Amino acid sequence: MSVAVIGAGIAGISAASHLHEAGVSVHIFDKSRGTGGRMSSKRTEQGEFDIGTQYFTARHSAFRAAVEYWQEQGWITRWQPRLYRIDEQGLQRSDDDQPRYVGTPRMTALSRGLLGDMPLHSATRIAALQRAESGWLLVDTKAQTYGPYQQVIVATPAPQTVPLLEAAPALANAAKQAQMEPGWAVSVGFEAPLAVELDAAFVRCGPLDWVCANHSKPGRSEAANWVLQSTPAWASDHLDTPAHEVAQQLVDALAQALGIALPAIRFLHAHRWLYARPADDCEWGALAAPDLNLYACGDWCQSGRLEGAWLSGREAAQVLLGKR
Repeated sequence: MSVAVIGAGIAGISAASHLHEAGVSVHIFDKSRGTGGRMSSKRTEQGEFDIGTQYFTARHSAFRAAVEYWQEQGWITRWQPRLYRIDEQGLQRSDDDQPRYVGTPRMTALSRGLLGDMPLHSATRIAALQRAESGWLLVDTKAQTYGPYQQVIVATPAPQTVPLLEAAPALANAAKQAQMEPGWAVSVGFEAPLAVELDAAFVRCGPLDWVCANHSKPGRSEAANWVLQSTPAWASDHLDTPAHEVAQQLVDALAQALGIALPAIRFLHAHRWLYARPADDCEWGALAAPDLNLYACGDWCQSGRLEGAWLSGREAAQVLLGKR
């Protein structure tokens, strides 16, 4: 059996790794140069910034078991931040003490570890699927074809999944129902550490949703690197705002939220996530059309958490293998 997995985020790599462990030949395709999808890190001359997923938690028993193994491999570690909440009443210590995990030395370490020696076609955007007598052909944006593959799993954000599932209208219609929200992520490196006693905060006022001292995570060395994430609503209103303006506005919002004067900035960058996270949780698990040998998975099939993406990928692999 040969399987193509489109998308090298956690859902796609989860599906691929479960199939690989079952002895299936798997090839992974992704439009980016690296792996991890929204579990992304930006490498700069001023250090690294986790600009996507900030951390993850573990609730499902199977996922907790996987997390233990990943810790043993050194791909992830527990992060225990000084966590706060910022709202109209000001700065308050958060009582949320659930275990949080991060990739080490950067978030992408997990996806690289899970990828192992599986073949990855990076910087390859698959635009269409074509049926052939011997299986499915994948066609990229440069009209190059790959395959044939007997089975295909699509593990991309829901809006990008829809056109790849034209041959399976029921699956495509389900993907259309999954709404994704945008987000802006700003990486900012200061000349000196901020005069605050917090590592991260949930923000419940203004344009910010989350602020984090990136250097507080294990394995990070730069002492004054921060990541700021906007709310989905603010991002929706500023989708076409120039990145440098977005960066400055969110830095100004950080100063206001913390109530301090910020040090001089030595690095500033804004990244727009058009599909940052699902608007709502779903309980599909994964989508399957076994008669067509087509499947789809992602956090939008289950929940917006990294755990949901991993579980969705695992379920897609199990259905393909006939174990569910």
